[in-house]
Amino acid sequence: MAFTQRSEETRNAILTAARRRFADDGYERATIRAIAADAGIDPSMVMRYYGSKDGLFAAAVDIDLELPAVGDLPPERRAEILVRHYLALWEGERSSGVLTVLLRSAVTNEAAAERMRAIFATQVRTTLGPPTEEGSVRAALVATQLLGVALCRYILRLPQIVALDTEALVASLAPTVERYLTGPL
Repeated sequence: MAFTQRSEETRNAILTAARRRFADDGYERATIRAIAADAGIDPSMVMRYYGSKDGLFAAAVDIDLELPAVGDLPPERRAEILVRHYLALWEGERSSGVLTVLLRSAVTNEAAAERMRAIFATQVRTTLGPPTEEGSVRAALVATQLLGVALCRYILRLPQIVALDTEALVASLAPTVERYLTGPL
């Protein structure tokens, strides 16, 4: 029991250090040695648990957006609820670090970009209902809005977007997201 608990603590320390290092340095510049040093362990332990830098990165950015299904939401509030949920993910302690790592890294690393595409293609797409070509286009349009806001507010920290309170941001974004959900393509 103590061995399993210690192993879990080591895994968590590695993931915490990896998320911080990937967020600060990006995928390309983050090293296994630096991550191990941050976690206070030998680099061989990182390799033991995650196999490679790619394996560690995949574990560090594993996230379930837990988006509500659009069909389960009141039609007049669905875009608002989706935007509010997404903003809450970015502002939450656990998710925000993972999302920051993923978004920063996706710009310069193809493996990270693929992971981002997979998350948004599957998780945003499935929230819209049964798979169709039109649904995939709508999901991609919603993703452009959500990722654009995340980039400007949480990564680039554009002062005008950062200064908006959540209510103002939701009020501004929800009509666009609603149009992507139901308007003409």
